[in-house]
Amino acid sequence: MVRYLLLFLLFIISCEKKTSINTVSEKADELYKAGEQQLPKNSIEAYAKFQQALQYYYKDKDSSNISKSLICQAIAQKQTGDVFGAETTLVEALNFMKDNDESLYSVYNTMGDLKYDQKEYATAEEWYTKALDQKIDEVEIKYSILNNKAASEYRQAKYSSALHTLEQIDLSQTKDVRKQGKVRENIVYTKWLQDRNYPAQAEFENLLAFKLKHNDMWGVNSSYSHLAEISQENNPSTSLYYAKQMLNTAGKIKSPEDRLEAIERISFVDSPTNAVKNFVLYKKLSDSIQKYKNANRNRFAYIKYDSEKKETENQRLKADQAQKENLLIRQQVALAASVIIIVLNIILYRRRQARLRQENELKLKNDQLRISKKVHDVVANGIYQVMTKIENQEDFNKDEALDELEFVYEKSRDISYDKEDSKDEQDFSEKISNSIGSFNNDIVKTYIAGNGKNIWENVSQLKQEEIYQIIRELLVNMKKHSKASLVSFRFERINNEITIHYKDNGIGIPGDVIYKNGLSNAVSRIEILQGQIIFDTETEKGLKIDISFPVY
Repeated sequence: MVRYLLLFLLFIISCEKKTSINTVSEKADELYKAGEQQLPKNSIEAYAKFQQALQYYYKDKDSSNISKSLICQAIAQKQTGDVFGAETTLVEALNFMKDNDESLYSVYNTMGDLKYDQKEYATAEEWYTKALDQKIDEVEIKYSILNNKAASEYRQAKYSSALHTLEQIDLSQTKDVRKQGKVRENIVYTKWLQDRNYPAQAEFENLLAFKLKHNDMWGVNSSYSHLAEISQENNPSTSLYYAKQMLNTAGKIKSPEDRLEAIERISFVDSPTNAVKNFVLYKKLSDSIQKYKNANRNRFAYIKYDSEKKETENQRLKADQAQKENLLIRQQVALAASVIIIVLNIILYRRRQARLRQENELKLKNDQLRISKKVHDVVANGIYQVMTKIENQEDFNKDEALDELEFVYEKSRDISYDKEDSKDEQDFSEKISNSIGSFNNDIVKTYIAGNGKNIWENVSQLKQEEIYQIIRELLVNMKKHSKASLVSFRFERINNEITIHYKDNGIGIPGDVIYKNGLSNAVSRIEILQGQIIFDTETEKGLKIDISFPVY
């Protein structure tokens, strides 16, 4: 009897699926087309439309349209600066694609664009080559990828290869005047990079006139940039003129990245009296762009989460409606439904048990990491600081050293019993000054500015402890690795944000080894504070680090 009821239930479900499948497919295609229309105008809105379409394509297990929607989402993310999110989305798209998928070239080309934006030009060239190895029916698309590949080549100083790639583009085969201008400009620019005596000025000016005639303002800005660059050394006034033209046009077309580049080019040739003004303008715009990218990254994540949440709610509402409309049928298949519910409950129960086990394992790992971190902060760094005081101060009091070691010992006992840290009665600004001052000796001179009590007003005990440990990490790293003789800390508070400027005249830290040089803890701590840490590794000598975090 149960078997027949199950068969009957399956029959009912199959009939319902056949009647709704066309409607679902049509709705998905409608949303996909709406996303395509929004993509050039509003990346956020386009991403949301593709996410809605995906919910239907997932139901139909339509892998082809799933991958296409994901590719479009990645393009939307790229347009708003969410580079890493776009890469993740493209990898997800590849999971739904076959070796001969017609959209593979689009994935590879977009991945190349992402790597190019990250200035990983060699990797970008590899992705563009992979894209060109695929079947591409549209000539315009193929020429666009060739142009992208050439750009990645001349960025690597592979000028002959870049010119060879550009020669494969037959401009007579494309009617897009903007693409024509872009290719012709890349040819001139590559020749100039190959030979700085190449007479590029007149050709760039002709291209500028060509773009202005066809109202290609994005292309116009590219020409302004190149004209400013080629004039930078020999004719600074001309370079400044074109850089300012670029800044003005960037404002009209609402391109923050072009504005940033224009300000940078202006600073190269502008009067030294304007250096501070240009720097402040550049810094403010750079921070604004980064905040915009971070905000968009969060918005994309929310759209995906909200879509999945709404889909779950819609499914529940549909189930309730179907229950009311098909009460008689449900009564007839009650036994079969009960069996299915029992099976589902068993599955959910087992999943819940598995999840609880995973949560317990994760809690255990987190506890281990927390205790390990405490041992590093309190015992290791504490002992190292006592050693530093003994080393740096000839008249260091023995009893005072024993007291500090006893304090470290008591703290280590607290860790072993997993006790909460006792509240530090010492004034925090004084605590920081003492810590920094303990590293001062005949070889290393430490300086502090701005460490007043008002700086730390309303800063929680937890944040104070994290900041104290970060400062100590910087000092210990300096002591062990930098060979510095001058070290300075400058503290400032603007509204509800605190910034710590660290600077030393040591040997510096190459960018690729920052996380291998004892500073990884400092990075993770500032992330806990929802702040940011910026390492300036471009200076000729020494190290600059800017740390900022919100008070609340």
